[in-house]
Amino acid sequence: MPKTADFVLERLTEWGIHRIYGYPGDGINGFLGALDRANGDPELIQPRHEEMGAFMAGGHAKFTGELGCCLATSGGGAIHLLNGLYDAKLDHQPVVAIVGQQKRFSLGAAYQQEIDPTLLFSDVSEFVQTCMHPAQARHLVDRACKVALSNRTVATIIFPVDVQEEEAQPSPPRVHGAVYSSVGWTKPRVTPPQAELARAAEILNEGSKVAMLVGQGAAEAQDEVVAAAELLGAGVAKTLLGREVLPDDLPYVTGPIGLLGSTASYELMMNADTLFMVGTSFPYAEWLPEEGQCRCVEIDIDGRMIGVRYPTQANLIGDSKDTLQALLPMLQRKEDRSWREKIEHEVDRWWRVLDDRAHESADPVNPQLVAYELSPRLPENAILTTDSGSATNWWAQYLRLGKGMKASLAGTLATMGAGTPYAIAAKFAYPDRPVIALVGDGAFQMNGMNELITVKRYLEKLTAQNPTLIFCVFNNQDLNQVTWEQRAESADPKFMGSQWIPDVPYAEFAKLLGFEGIKVDDPVAMGPAWDRALAADRPVVLEVVVDPEIPPVPPHIKSELGKKSAKAMLKGDPEEAGVMTKGAKQKMHEFTESVRDALPGKHE
Repeated sequence: MPKTADFVLERLTEWGIHRIYGYPGDGINGFLGALDRANGDPELIQPRHEEMGAFMAGGHAKFTGELGCCLATSGGGAIHLLNGLYDAKLDHQPVVAIVGQQKRFSLGAAYQQEIDPTLLFSDVSEFVQTCMHPAQARHLVDRACKVALSNRTVATIIFPVDVQEEEAQPSPPRVHGAVYSSVGWTKPRVTPPQAELARAAEILNEGSKVAMLVGQGAAEAQDEVVAAAELLGAGVAKTLLGREVLPDDLPYVTGPIGLLGSTASYELMMNADTLFMVGTSFPYAEWLPEEGQCRCVEIDIDGRMIGVRYPTQANLIGDSKDTLQALLPMLQRKEDRSWREKIEHEVDRWWRVLDDRAHESADPVNPQLVAYELSPRLPENAILTTDSGSATNWWAQYLRLGKGMKASLAGTLATMGAGTPYAIAAKFAYPDRPVIALVGDGAFQMNGMNELITVKRYLEKLTAQNPTLIFCVFNNQDLNQVTWEQRAESADPKFMGSQWIPDVPYAEFAKLLGFEGIKVDDPVAMGPAWDRALAADRPVVLEVVVDPEIPPVPPHIKSELGKKSAKAMLKGDPEEAGVMTKGAKQKMHEFTESVRDALPGKHE
């Protein structure tokens, strides 16, 4: 007879979960046996650490829109899931976590590995329950999946070891208290009332300088966003989680916004008279228009988040695609295209600034050049990930995504360590597509190197249809983003005791695993190195020795940040000379391009 664990796995497959990222332990022995009996459906993918499994489950959800699933044993294994699950929760991804627990009669005895997982997971999970009887498993699985999908969040089910092993009860006894649930969920069509749509249209039609800001909530509304931008003559800035919403070859797409943003996005926001936010909760008010500068229309499916980032005059609570489809017939095409022309000019200037910056000399390789040389070489349908760190700046600014490409990172949690497992999950989900991760050496040392072993274990599955799986490591022996934050936010010099990290032969490590290992320490070799990596017949670690003194220059240096950075230098920063010289050169390129724009016959 099938056991409860067998029934749970079968039920999960009915919900479309055919891959579970999990690490073994005796607290989930019942599930391990059931997975063996399941003959690969669902398939167990064994990462090197439970945290990585949770990141992979969240990455799967991000790139597919489907439920992600992870599995961990009781005690320490369950605890390890938390960081990856918080990443999924804060970026609104549907993930179901299955967690082991000690036998029911052991609970309360301070038994080995006994923790209170209900309490532990209550903040990260919108639904968390312990299965205390086999007949309970059916409705717990069904509710967990429904909650995760409906609220785009994390749901957790805890299974004591003895319940896992008990005989399954797919249909509860027909007694008082029994619950009979079913598999099935349909995404609702959510649109605002007509009066609010009319109010939004009135505001957008009256505005002469419309700025749009789109996030991941607009990912399924690409055509509608383009149509709205064309009618309104608007420029469109993108949050980091919204990178894939629009391709970067559209001349009015100003690219990223914020500290990691573009000068084009900054000018767009500072000069607009109307703000149109679609599917985003971008939190940094200093990079949005000043309060009172703009009238604002916002689309967000979560009414709890509407109007909490910028004061709104029209609150469109609804799905981005459905709401835009209802709104578009009410929008009037703006005949005066001078605002649009100004935006396109700023975008063109920004790309020229990036070109100049990437070719600035460095010791040995300018990190901007790494992403600059990849951008024109991006394969069709590429999937791109990155980690949290200074590499995120270059990923955000330099990669010109084409139509159909996917891209993501740990957005709201901004945790280190997500870039590599995201890439692996993307490759499992889309084995026919090229996947490229840009990660810093700090994050790669933290956990990325270990997950190359996971790639080795599942090598044939990951590369049989398309071998392109590249991990580009920025080797600067520095936890570089925090170094810059120490200077700009705390007015402190770089503290070598916390910021320096050991030099590791990343490319050689890749070779030990049978992968392609490429090391670049000469800027002339950067382009050919990408050609070699993209043509490889196996996974690649592309290690680039980059200059830690090249600053991630914000699109506008706030006076307070500038003063603090100067104070940090005066306190005796170990890289003072290089930072000041190279930082000045990087910022100077904006001034140079402005001068070029003012000259007659500037680009002829």
